[in-house]
Amino acid sequence: MKKRACSLLLALCLSLGLLCTGVSAATGSSKLEAIRVLGILEGDESGNLNLSSQVTRAQFATMMAAASPYQGSVSSYGGSLFKDVKSGHWASGYIRLAVEQGWMSGYVDGTFRPDQAITLEEGCTALLRLLGYDASSLTGSYPAAQLSKADSLGLLDDVSAAQGSKLTRQNCVDLFYNALVALTSTGGVYGTTLGYTVTNGEVDYASLVSAETKGPYISTDGSLSLPFSLNGATVYRNDTLSSPSQVEAYDVYYYNEGMGTVWVYHNRASGTLTALSPSKVSPTSATVAGVTYEIGTSQAAYQLSSQGQFQEGDLVTLLLGMNGEIVEVLDPQDSESTYYGSVVSSVKGSSTSSTSSSSTASAHVTTQVACTDGILRTFYHSGSAFEAGRLVTVTVSQSGTTVKGMSVSHLEGTVSADGGTLGKYTLASDVEILDTDEEGGYVRIYPSRLAGAKLSGDDVRYYTLNASGEIDRLILNEVTGDTYQYVYLSGITDSSSSGNGNIDNISVSYTYVLDGQTHSLSGSARYSTKVGGAVLQYEDGNLTSIIQLSGVTLDSLGSLSAMSGNQEYPLSEDVQVLLRDGTGIYAYYAASLSQINTEDYDLTGWYDDLGCAAGGRIRIITAVPK
Repeated sequence: MKKRACSLLLALCLSLGLLCTGVSAATGSSKLEAIRVLGILEGDESGNLNLSSQVTRAQFATMMAAASPYQGSVSSYGGSLFKDVKSGHWASGYIRLAVEQGWMSGYVDGTFRPDQAITLEEGCTALLRLLGYDASSLTGSYPAAQLSKADSLGLLDDVSAAQGSKLTRQNCVDLFYNALVALTSTGGVYGTTLGYTVTNGEVDYASLVSAETKGPYISTDGSLSLPFSLNGATVYRNDTLSSPSQVEAYDVYYYNEGMGTVWVYHNRASGTLTALSPSKVSPTSATVAGVTYEIGTSQAAYQLSSQGQFQEGDLVTLLLGMNGEIVEVLDPQDSESTYYGSVVSSVKGSSTSSTSSSSTASAHVTTQVACTDGILRTFYHSGSAFEAGRLVTVTVSQSGTTVKGMSVSHLEGTVSADGGTLGKYTLASDVEILDTDEEGGYVRIYPSRLAGAKLSGDDVRYYTLNASGEIDRLILNEVTGDTYQYVYLSGITDSSSSGNGNIDNISVSYTYVLDGQTHSLSGSARYSTKVGGAVLQYEDGNLTSIIQLSGVTLDSLGSLSAMSGNQEYPLSEDVQVLLRDGTGIYAYYAASLSQINTEDYDLTGWYDDLGCAAGGRIRIITAVPK
């Protein structure tokens, strides 16, 4: 639940453009959004909140219902209590609830006056009763006693209205938020009685959004079943602003009625089901195509259990929720899936031998594919094995898993400074970019990593366009240099023997540090390199060359870049920081950027200048105590 709450909070912050910070006094915008989440305040069909408009007594009754334990159950109330509120009145149920609970009352003439604007003292009286304070807990007469008590409880904090004033919708935002964090007559915080977390006088957004967001649900036909109109609603698909027309069959969705927001997820995983944990009787996770997913619903747990219709060895399609958890399981005949990527390894003669399912009986090739979404998946299929680095498509359908090689699809152009376009094409907001090499190396990157890069020749290996003509998948060829193995050569020993002035036997050994661990290699090849940063290059698993990195003395160091003289060098996101032992043995061990500085250490940055279109980053920093 905590993970789901955090994801919803992140989605909320992104969608509303709010700045989520640590604990601090609640801001006006955070109060407003909390009240919207609860459904206490709703916008009109265009989404306008009309905060300056006055609030009627009928509208205040609906707000109280939304801020009470009876939220969502008003339909059980009905009938007419007042001569001016007929049973067909839109707020009759809410008014009946407010009166029966003792929060509000009518007038001596038998009317409720639903369309009359509510005053500050009337609103405070109602909220005090909601918090459990009756007349016996007040000192003085109406309305001074009610306003005094409301003030002492903090209900009037930030409320601009005065005695006799008609409440506006903005006034109600402040009043109801203050009520959520106020103490009840029994000494508890009111919001906690509704199941929300209140810390230091603030409602915890994560718990609030999580509690009021419903789902997951499955759209079996591409439509959304919601308790509110989509007119004016906000729809996100895979956390990107979208529209209801983009929803597809078997998408997973969640909604928050108070916010008028829907989150739709088109996340699926197809492949062979190879493991269930901790048991087949009551599984909590499942492994499909070599990737393990948590089971998120009782429906999925039943489908994958020994009582369900799926067993290990079956081809399945998982419908995944907002946190990547399994929401439901489909037979591939209901949802064909296709993946694009680069082969990492492919071995003939392997199969899911732990199962006896007919779907894998003929599968005798095991192929690992780095897919464009950055996930390494394992597929079992018939046919031939593929060499590492080969581009392939993988189709999982009712008939089985098919892996096919792809022809290259080159593209040239410059990536814009904001990472939004490549040449004449726009990059889709959810574009998947994979940088690869011929040895099966891969790294998932994002458009900002390519900003300003000029791609030409073989830089682009493959790309696809979505229905809007935007690039939604992009497979690159050694564009960033991020797939290379960067090391620090700490020692080179040449033990070559010679005779008669000729070298009879070349024997060179190299000692290097990789991520703080020391390794060594030796052979009959001598490379033009010296102690310092380097790149190890391989072909078919064999070392073919060692290329020296360029070293520069660093004058200042930040978290994203470093300066050498007047030249700024960007740091690799996984830059290796090596601190030399000060004992005199000159050993290096891994450190972090926060542990080094230019005041106490002599810093050398080793950057790649290998000709990669988006390379030129510091990959290794060595720090020597001054």
